[in-house]
Amino acid sequence: MPISVVINTYNAERHLAEVLETVKDFDEVLICDMESTDSTREIALRYGCRIITFEKKNYNIVEPAREFAIHQATHEWVLVVDADELIPSSLKDYLYKKIEEPDCPDALLVARKNHMMGCFMRSSYPDYQLRFFRKEKTHWPPIIHARPQVDGTIGSIPKQLEECAMVHKSETMSNAFRHVNEYTDNEVKRRKGTHVTWAKLIFQPFFRFFKGYVMKGGFRYGKVGYIQACKHAYYKFVVLCKLLEQERMQQQANKK
Repeated sequence: MPISVVINTYNAERHLAEVLETVKDFDEVLICDMESTDSTREIALRYGCRIITFEKKNYNIVEPAREFAIHQATHEWVLVVDADELIPSSLKDYLYKKIEEPDCPDALLVARKNHMMGCFMRSSYPDYQLRFFRKEKTHWPPIIHARPQVDGTIGSIPKQLEECAMVHKSETMSNAFRHVNEYTDNEVKRRKGTHVTWAKLIFQPFFRFFKGYVMKGGFRYGKVGYIQACKHAYYKFVVLCKLLEQERMQQQANKK
């Protein structure tokens, strides 16, 4: 049974060639590009990918384009891959064998190995992502970091099969902190009306740091683990700051 790989892109030239090298043996590689201004499309053309366009407009999240892209795929089975994720051949072989089984679930959670500054952050493994499914049974909500909704059964690839995990490449610190601002803007829209107390402002970022650095063993990775835990805490702090700003502006508007 054939499988389509769907990759959403926007100015994704940094890792794209390496990613496409790992998926070139699937039956179809579909690039859904959000009007990139770098060499993304040229790289995709070199690899013989099928390219469709999703107008960027004012979107700064990928989820609306994902819903569009997966239903443009030619084949029933779809593997969604980010433009900074590598697919090992063992994962490809596993998926092709799995869909031939009579009791194959309608979707599979795929483990992911996250890297930061070139270091595999085992503390976050398996970081399951719902990325493989029957397209006609799947809907991707247009909400940041939303998990696709599957009208059917969901299974998972055992975490012990570490050789079948996607490899999530490192991003630069510049991009990481730029994404913090973009992602928190969208999260604030989703959590509109949330009341921010002193306790939340103080303890939620601290707990996010403690969870990543101590509970999940980030301390084992030296400076990189410390930076990752700080980044997660900072993300939570920025969300709370923006929610508080939103709340105070609403209160001032109500007094007028």
